[in-house]
Amino acid sequence: MSLLALDISNSHTTLGIFKDEELTAHWTVASDIRRTSDEWYLVLQGLVTRTTLAEVTAVSVCCTVPSIQVEIREMIDRYYAKAPVSIVGPGVKTGVPINTDNPKEVGADRIVNALAVAELYGGPAIVVDMNGTATIFDVVDEKGAYLGGAIAPGVEISLEALARRGAQLRSVELAMPRGVIGKNTVEALQSGVVYGFAGQVDGIVHRMIEAMGADPDHVSVVVTGTYPEAVVDQCETITARDPFLTLTGLRLVHEKNHD
Repeated sequence: MSLLALDISNSHTTLGIFKDEELTAHWTVASDIRRTSDEWYLVLQGLVTRTTLAEVTAVSVCCTVPSIQVEIREMIDRYYAKAPVSIVGPGVKTGVPINTDNPKEVGADRIVNALAVAELYGGPAIVVDMNGTATIFDVVDEKGAYLGGAIAPGVEISLEALARRGAQLRSVELAMPRGVIGKNTVEALQSGVVYGFAGQVDGIVHRMIEAMGADPDHVSVVVTGTYPEAVVDQCETITARDPFLTLTGLRLVHEKNHD
């Protein structure tokens, strides 16, 4: 089996090819809402066939952008009509109990992450999904049930807002400054972002563990997504880094629905 997994978020789309349980290739492209179903197919074919020389025999998708999901569905219907397909949403089995006020509101990527973290790391666990638009925290209990989470502004969008709204501020490289006390504007911005977001992650994780009544030493805290290394390096609560957690979750979803 050659499974194509697509994790489509607001800013980036992460693609992966699985040979059975092994992730053999992966790529990241922009989540362009103007891209048509045919253009999506050309992007996928260009990456997959030139890199892996593999024929896609199954597809698993989670998408948080409705307009893109319409095009992805059309692409699958046209080009992968004979392949078993799992698009995370109503009617697709994940095996994850969702203990929230309105389970239908929970994003597909969050459920996929909950499934993957429970399978790979066990519960209780917290997933910290960092991407340009948002930093998303999701909590799983010791039985693998999804309890809820938190959503905070992402690093990229925060930097853009600072540069756009601050008359004397500008875009900077997201890198470690010489110290927490910046000696110039660039270092001050880098310090605020790196230490500020690391403090945000640690603060929310500490409060979530306290709210669960769990032993901090027995809670897996897994960071995933297109996270900036400079920020994660300063986080004290992260226990594992797994940039392809969502892709693994999509493989697990496929197995639950088509094995």
